[in-house]
Amino acid sequence: MKVELTDLRDKDYEIVKEIYDYYVVNTTVTFANEKPALSELKETIVTGHAKYKSYLIIADSNICGFCYFSQYRKRQAYDRTAEITIYLKPEFAGKGIGKQTLEKLKTIALENGIAVLIGTITAENLQSIRLFENCGFEKCAYFRQVGKKFNRLLDVVAYQKILDI
Repeated sequence: MKVELTDLRDKDYEIVKEIYDYYVVNTTVTFANEKPALSELKETIVTGHAKYKSYLIIADSNICGFCYFSQYRKRQAYDRTAEITIYLKPEFAGKGIGKQTLEKLKTIALENGIAVLIGTITAENLQSIRLFENCGFEKCAYFRQVGKKFNRLLDVVAYQKILDI
């Protein structure tokens, strides 16, 4: 499958919400315990920002997920760093789409002057951990019991990739 990223537009938020809601209800991939309102989702996954962009993930003409860059911290010294997030529809997981998406995000980051990418992952999300490791990201932090969902305490792992600028 050949993966393309297209800029997320306002009309795309319904599909983004549908994908995200699945993970809220069924997994610990996100620490949200309730489905967010569309307005709340738009505050997190922004459109129209010059540097921190959001995308639909398209493979073989199918919308199979979304991804986005977010500002790591709201201080100018952090402007060279971005957090990246990828969500795929469950039926598209394990097909190489995540890897292609991550590679495309690295290229886009470099084009936008982003030198460091960070992925924050629930420690039990082994599929995402493998994806980041296979794409050259290194574990840089492990936070114990920082979240609680489904009446369980959850750990978070941070991975980073320093890009060649």
